[in-house]
Parts: sequence; structure tokens; C-alpha cells
Amino acid sequence: MPTAGYPQQTYAVPVCRYCQTLDLRDNPELIAEYRRLHSAEGIWPEIMAGIRAVGILEMEIYLLGTRLFMIVEAPADFDWDSAMQRLATLPRQAEWEALTAKYQQAGAGATSNEKWQLMERIFHLYK
Repeated sequence: MPTAGYPQQTYAVPVCRYCQTLDLRDNPELIAEYRRLHSAEGIWPEIMAGIRAVGILEMEIYLLGTRLFMIVEAPADFDWDSAMQRLATLPRQAEWEALTAKYQQAGAGATSNEKWQLMERIFHLYK
């Protein structure tokens, strides 16, 4: 388990952060395969291209046990709902969602936006 922080990108434009959560099925073999699917070797190029095509600048997924936590960074004027609707129509996205659904505690046929739940920020260390 890393104890050093993860480096962050800086952007030439103001950025908003979206945080989401999703639970995986409690099965070590499925979790290992889910990790592999999200590795540099396992992720489909079309999925990476689609994420960028809708305007997302950065996406990170963290894992603790069966709980996933996703951080999405996008330009401040990003329209989340429109981007997620567009993402669902891009090449191989529905196929990816169907594949990953077997690892996730989510309904069959759900889009990414239906599976991943946006989280509410309840604390911020203001400047």
C-alpha cells in the first residue's frame, strides 16, 4: 500500500473535480481481473479515447477492499450530464459496460453514469 502521495497534473484552465463511488462483488478473483482490465495493458484504447473525447482531462480509480473511488477532473465549464450521455454512445462503451458489470454491484445494462454514484463533498480545507 503506497504511503507517498500521488502526483497531480496542473492545467492551463480552471478545473472541476467529480468524485464517484461504486462497489465490486466480494470475490478476490473478480477483483483481480477488474484490476487487470483497468491496467495499461488491459484497458481498451476506445475507452480511453472516449473518456478524452467527452472532455475529461484526468480520471483515477482507487480501490479499498470492494469499494472503488473515482476522481474525474474536467474543465470548469464541463457539462457532466451531456458528457455522460455522449460517452454512452461512443464506440465500444456499451460493450465495456457490459463486460465490467459482472465485477460490479450494479444492474445489468446500466451505463457508467448509472453505476457510478456521484459523491457529496462534506469537507474542504479552504485556503
